[in-house]
Amino acid sequence: MRLSVVGCGYLGAVHAAAMASIGHEVIGIDVDERKIEQLSSGVAPFFEPDLQELLADGLAAGRLTFSTDIADAAAATVHFIGVGTPQQKGGYAADLTYVDAAVDSLRTILKPGDLIAGKSTVPVGTAARLATRIEGSGATLVWNPEFLREGWAVKDTIEPDRLVVGVPVSDGIDGTATGEATAGGQRAADILREVYAPAVATGTPFIVTDYATAELVKVAANAFLATKISFINAMAEISEAVGADVTQLADAIGHDVRIGRRFLGAGIGFGGGCLPKDIRAFSARAEELGKGDAVGFLREVDAINLRRRERAVELAVEASGGNAFGKKIAVLGAAFKPHSDDIRDSPALDVAVRLHGLGAQVVVTDPAAIDNARRAHPQLAYTDDLDDALRAADAVIVVTEWDEYRRVLTPQHAGSLVGAKAVVDGRNCLDAAAWRAEGWRYFGMGRP
Repeated sequence: MRLSVVGCGYLGAVHAAAMASIGHEVIGIDVDERKIEQLSSGVAPFFEPDLQELLADGLAAGRLTFSTDIADAAAATVHFIGVGTPQQKGGYAADLTYVDAAVDSLRTILKPGDLIAGKSTVPVGTAARLATRIEGSGATLVWNPEFLREGWAVKDTIEPDRLVVGVPVSDGIDGTATGEATAGGQRAADILREVYAPAVATGTPFIVTDYATAELVKVAANAFLATKISFINAMAEISEAVGADVTQLADAIGHDVRIGRRFLGAGIGFGGGCLPKDIRAFSARAEELGKGDAVGFLREVDAINLRRRERAVELAVEASGGNAFGKKIAVLGAAFKPHSDDIRDSPALDVAVRLHGLGAQVVVTDPAAIDNARRAHPQLAYTDDLDDALRAADAVIVVTEWDEYRRVLTPQHAGSLVGAKAVVDGRNCLDAAAWRAEGWRYFGMGRP
């Protein structure tokens, strides 16, 4: 099939390359000329495992192209929207400027029978509003939210754990929605089944619903994950007060199948370009709907998350002898999570910046995110060499759980380089007993 992907940022670039890899003819559209030049030459504009290879293969096979001109997407019959929906400046609501612009640009090339499939994370009610903007074009709009994990985005696109499609539904006699897809909605769902045929063939659940439910599925999933992370971090706060070990607590309650162990890792909290802004936008939209109390707990979820960053700073100061001023602190990590160079709302960088503000000589290292971090925070010192970061350090803090730190780095090797054996495990990813056995003062998050 011929597909277009409007917006070639993280979501769009991965989606375009992945769709080409399963046999579709795909054109990616973006207004950023530099980004399009990079993608057209097979260079991924960000770090994501396996993306570079997919780009090269798609370009070489002639199934993948990129352009800044929306007219070049006119031959496509399915148009995916993958633009960003950042948090509004001065507020919590989502900024839909780019989504609206994408739909307006597509209106100039739509043909009867075309399909627009929105993948961006949007407030509930957006799809219904946008559907009115393409009335008369003969095209149909559906909402097909993404559920990507950075670091696993290629796999999550090609082998998703579920596919959700919000389609137009019919009105009953009283004017209320029946929940049954219109003829156009049924056709649109069938087209997307073809687009995702390899995944559907392997049994991936394909859920067809209405616009509002599809929009809510995405934000509800993110809200639940954020809540689970902040819950265990709240338990870490209590554990610290009473001398309990939150990691053992998480193991114990995680054996309950109703709870599960995943996402019960206490640490410095979540970040990135999705969870923080999505739960805030969800809260803002609920307020607009007069249902702010229903998700009022999300404000505390957000507050708990931010408190853990401050706690990590407190532990780093304690590890430095009670005063960080003039002390060299090695900060291991800059990306908000491993297998990514994304520094958006990164707890790791936030901790580094706060320590710098206290007068510490902060040296940041990261396997992938150094360039992005340096552009955002040039006041910090950076090195690509882990040994350089550790050398003569008065304290070490692990803030991104890269394998290079939690599996490869040993307390013996690190101990041969540092000035003082003090480590703050901001992700509870180190073997505390092994580090203590080598004479290290170990500080965990919610651990004795």
